[in-house]
Amino acid sequence: MKIYTTLQIGDFHLNHCEDYFLIENVGTNRTLMAVMDGCTMARDSYFASTLVARILRKICITQGYLELHQPGLPLPSPEEQVKQILSALMQQLKQLQSLLLLEQKDLLTTLVLFLADKKQNNGLILAIGDGLVSVNGTVTLFDQDNKPDYLGFHLHENFDDWYHSLDQKIVVEQLRDVSIATDGIMLFQPSRPIADTSTDPVDFLLHDLHFNEHEDMLDRKLKALEHQRGLRPSDDIAIIRAIYS
Repeated sequence: MKIYTTLQIGDFHLNHCEDYFLIENVGTNRTLMAVMDGCTMARDSYFASTLVARILRKICITQGYLELHQPGLPLPSPEEQVKQILSALMQQLKQLQSLLLLEQKDLLTTLVLFLADKKQNNGLILAIGDGLVSVNGTVTLFDQDNKPDYLGFHLHENFDDWYHSLDQKIVVEQLRDVSIATDGIMLFQPSRPIADTSTDPVDFLLHDLHFNEHEDMLDRKLKALEHQRGLRPSDDIAIIRAIYS
């Protein structure tokens, strides 16, 4: 499995990139991938997306230790494990909110999770808020229709009730070429008077295999879009693309 990533600030943002990403192993055979997009209208929106990534990293490491030191424990299904990870995330966010005297506007970020089981060749994708997912060539856009959803809105809800209300889930039965991205991938604009607007940045970034021999494949693709097609992202972008062979 090869995993490619990119993170780029958009032209509409001057000081900080509000997106972030995480890749972390959860035990021996599973990997958690996540992209986050902080709310521009919130306070220090880059903080929320980065904080969520740091907490997720801790949760993954902790769950990996449990597998190592208690090898007889049955492995949960991908959906059960995603629920466990999300529950731990929300609990720790609530604790930090109290500890640091954070307000709701300090904790507004979207989240797209992808838990991949490399041994069973399957996985689960869960999105809270906007984002875009490509599974083996099939693209799904999660769009809240100008009514964005963020983790910070749900910290004090009953977790089980909230989790069961989430419907932006995709069961991945065969892992071949899977990508998750923040919605900035949909917001490219011409950077020069004559631009190749016939190029589809989503298809080029998530399906095309040019530069796949390089670890920085997605960075190279963004440069090709800018310098060869005259297209630049107006919003921040975080992308993770996993190609399985």
